[in-house]
Amino acid sequence: MRLFFALRCPTGLAERIAEWRDGQRLSGRPVVAANLHLTLAFLGQQPSTRLGELRGLAAALQATAFELRLDRLVHRRNGLLYLAPSEPPAALLDLAGQLHLALRTAGFTLEERSFLAHLTLMRRCSARPPPTCPTFDWSVGHFALLASETSQRGGLYQQLEQWPLLPIR
Repeated sequence: MRLFFALRCPTGLAERIAEWRDGQRLSGRPVVAANLHLTLAFLGQQPSTRLGELRGLAAALQATAFELRLDRLVHRRNGLLYLAPSEPPAALLDLAGQLHLALRTAGFTLEERSFLAHLTLMRRCSARPPPTCPTFDWSVGHFALLASETSQRGGLYQQLEQWPLLPIR
């Protein structure tokens, strides 16, 4: 199973983001609204026998809910177009940090690069995007374990389970 922990973009917000992106008439491969997410930790191929361990590890985290403001549009030379927060919330960085530490302690191999909070909008984007974008606000109250499944119509992300974050104090 190809697994990752993520923040799934709420349906209404995902549809607003996709509608704005599609209105820009950019060339490339857009991420479908149902798949919009912010990856916390990518695990890659994992045997299904480790699902119980992953579920227990996630349930033990003590992270706080937070407000996420996606207010920056980034276009990389490799064609990746994404939204990011100008100021990643401390609670988001704490959640990702706790998750990475727990996964490494349990023996999971993660990418060595630093965590980058971003929501991918498009791949292979060759046109220049607009210099500014609207602000998209998101109240994050849970995180999830997702499985990536590939079909003839592209990738589909199936949520295996989700865990609540502690209320904001």
